[in-house]
Amino acid sequence: MTSFGLLPEGLRDRLPPQAQALANLVRTLTDVCAAHGYERVAPPLVEYEASLAGGSSRERLRFTDPVSQMTLALRSDITGQVGRIAVTRLAAQARPIRLMYAGPVLRVRGDQLSPERERTQAGAELIGSNSPAAAAEVLAVAVEALTAAGLAGLSVDLTMPTLVGDLAAAGWPLGNASLGQVQAWLDGKDIGALRAAGADAFVPLIAAAGPVQAALPALKQLDLPDAVLVRLDAIAGLARSLDGISVTLDPTERHGFEYQTWLGFSLFGAGLMAEVGRGGAYLVAHADGRQETAVGFSLYVDGLVDMGLGQEARMRVLLPPGTPADVGPALRGQGWITVAALDASSDTNALNCSHVWTDGAVRPASIAL
Repeated sequence: MTSFGLLPEGLRDRLPPQAQALANLVRTLTDVCAAHGYERVAPPLVEYEASLAGGSSRERLRFTDPVSQMTLALRSDITGQVGRIAVTRLAAQARPIRLMYAGPVLRVRGDQLSPERERTQAGAELIGSNSPAAAAEVLAVAVEALTAAGLAGLSVDLTMPTLVGDLAAAGWPLGNASLGQVQAWLDGKDIGALRAAGADAFVPLIAAAGPVQAALPALKQLDLPDAVLVRLDAIAGLARSLDGISVTLDPTERHGFEYQTWLGFSLFGAGLMAEVGRGGAYLVAHADGRQETAVGFSLYVDGLVDMGLGQEARMRVLLPPGTPADVGPALRGQGWITVAALDASSDTNALNCSHVWTDGAVRPASIAL
C-alpha cells in the first residue's frame, strides 16, 4: 500500500479558502493584541527538550539532534517558550513586559473533541504581574480579539486552581486522604469518597459552582482564609468587567490548569464544542530559581476557521491577454484580486473569477460572457 498523498493521523492540509482564512484570523487576533501594547515574538518550532516548560511532556514529539546528540522536541505549547524568552533574552527589560505570539504547535495525539495533532495557537502574555488588574487586562484583550474575529456567543469559565491546596494549608481537614486524592475526588465531583475519607469540609465546594453571581455568595459563606476572600473579590471584579458575557465559576476545576496559580479561565463560543482558548495566572522560573508572576492566554485558531470565520469576500477579476500593463496595478490598488489569463481560452469559472476586464472596464463575468 502506497502512502503517496496520505497524511499521518491528526494532520491535514489547509486548502483555499480556509488557508487564507487562517492567515486572516491570525492577523486579526494579533492586531488586537498589538493595539494593547503587546509586542510579537517568534520562538522556534523545535527546542531542546529540557528547555520546553509549557505543555505536558507526554504531548511532545521527541527526536535526537544529529548535531548536538541531545534530545529535541517539537513544541506542544508556545506559552512556555515566551516565558523562556522573557527571563533570558528580555530579562533586563522593564516589567511588566507584554508579549504576543502566533504559530503552529504539535501534539503526540489528539483527543475526542480536538482530534487534530497540529494546531495554530495565538496568544498574549503579561509577565511581571499577576494582579487583578493584570488579569482583567489579559482577559479583556482575549475577549476583544475573539469578538474582532467574529465569534458570537462568548462565555468565560473561571476556576481557582490552587484553592484546594491553599485551604488544606490553612487547616481544612483532609481526613485520612492525601491532598492529591481530595483534589482528584473534587475533579470527579465524588462526594461519597470525600465523606468516606473524612474530608467533608471540601464537599460544599462542589455545590459552589455555576453562574458567578450565585457561586461567589455560596463560597463566601464558608470559613475561608483572608487571602482567598481577596481572590474572590478579584474574581467578582473580573466578572463585572465582562459586561454582557456569561461568566461561570468552578472553584475546584484543575484539569488543564495544573500550572496556573490563583486564576484560570476557559473561553467558549457559540457553535464550538471545545474551548476556543484558555489562560490564567502562573509563574515563570528564572535560572537562579527565582519565580516571576505572569498572566496570559492562548487561543486555538483552527476551530474558528472550521466555523467559517476569517473568510474575505474579495472580488477576483480576470485580465485577458492584451490587457494594458497599467490596469493590473490600478485594480490591485483598489482592492481587487487580479488573475492574468495565460491564453484566450482561460475559463473564468475554472480560475474562480467573478469579474472580467473587458472593453476598458471591470464587468461581472456573467455579463461579459
